[in-house]
Amino acid sequence: MEGVEAGGKNGVVCSMGEHDGGEDVFAGEESDASAADHLVVLVHGILGSSSDWKYGAEQFVKMLPDKVFVHCSERNMAILTLDGVDVMGERLAEEVLEVIKRKRGLKKISFVAHSVGGLVARFAIGKLYGPSKVGSTEQLSTNECKEESKGLIADLEPVNFITVATPHLGSRGNKQVPFLFGVSAFEKVAGLVIHLIFRRTGRHLFLTDDDEGKPPLLRRMIEDDGEYHFMSALRSFRRRVAYSNVGYDHIVGWRTSSIRRTSELPEWEDSVDEKYPHVVYEEHCKACDVPCESPKEDDGLDKLEEELLNGLSRLSWEKVDVSFHSSRLRFAAHSVIQVKDQNMHSEGADVVQHLIDHFLL
Repeated sequence: MEGVEAGGKNGVVCSMGEHDGGEDVFAGEESDASAADHLVVLVHGILGSSSDWKYGAEQFVKMLPDKVFVHCSERNMAILTLDGVDVMGERLAEEVLEVIKRKRGLKKISFVAHSVGGLVARFAIGKLYGPSKVGSTEQLSTNECKEESKGLIADLEPVNFITVATPHLGSRGNKQVPFLFGVSAFEKVAGLVIHLIFRRTGRHLFLTDDDEGKPPLLRRMIEDDGEYHFMSALRSFRRRVAYSNVGYDHIVGWRTSSIRRTSELPEWEDSVDEKYPHVVYEEHCKACDVPCESPKEDDGLDKLEEELLNGLSRLSWEKVDVSFHSSRLRFAAHSVIQVKDQNMHSEGADVVQHLIDHFLL
């Protein structure tokens, strides 16, 4: 393993690359590092690596040095992200367990995931979920929207589950993948050939997988499925947050990343908040166990996507809408929202700041 130190206004940040993949980021002061009991798992997107979250990881530790121990996942780096959401989720779950075994004294866990990494994290927590060891809680049915689950994730208290530009409703619907320009013919062709480019992961994103006659994986992930407690796990977090680009994200559309129908997309205006100039709309959505409204013709959702939306809406979500429309890097919004590389610090730093400022400990 290889260690690196970086200076910061609040002290030294250390990072340690692990031989089995991933990178740990923690405070340089031994007393702070020892006190940190909240594991923050950062998950990259398709064809990514742990370095994609380098800026975010360092900011977490600089701002919360004695609170968080950050792990940047890399078990699914590069072309391994094409192996499928389920395969990647299994790998991530194993990786998280190894981190917990390595770092003693952890009590809480949170996930922050970019793009398809959000789906991978949702699968992983379904694998890692277990009932609370204190008392017992009846298993909630898939039709209930109560949020009193006291389960644990890898025997740790689940706190924040945050996704950033994640295609929760898949990628096949009208304008779900903006670079297809909303042209139905393009979208249909993409659904037929996407597996040639993005292999098994592409099938999962376009909802065309049918393993052994089962429903598409994303459909199975809106309820508990055998040994995988997908919804119980998601419900167990104290908060769920979806950060979304309102435009210029040519990979993941606004509707699928914010878990909304077209008619539910809000009107937004330029931010007047100097601290978070790119955050243009915030909304707290309560859980509901029935469709909030009947789908409209212009909502662009088919029956399966409607099921995904209704399933995820059984839980409450905080939704944060972001716009880089006036940024010089607006056409790279999908990466800027994560601050994927050093050139993006000046543009997306306020979004990372917002995420950390609202992070529950």
